[in-house]
Amino acid sequence: MAYYRRGISLLGLIYILIGIYVAWVHDYITPSLLRKIAQALLAIVLWFLILLGIDLHIGGQ
Repeated sequence: MAYYRRGISLLGLIYILIGIYVAWVHDYITPSLLRKIAQALLAIVLWFLILLGIDLHIGGQ
């Protein structure tokens, strides 16, 4: 029986990491964008806390 490993290869990981670096250097990825993504992920994972009135915003806005 043959097993196939699904996932990203080392070459694919290197490609993505270089892309992230290039996007960061050319200001496509900024600290404020990362903060917004983190807030969105927190809101998705901890949605029940939002319903209880807890603020999940990161940093001062």
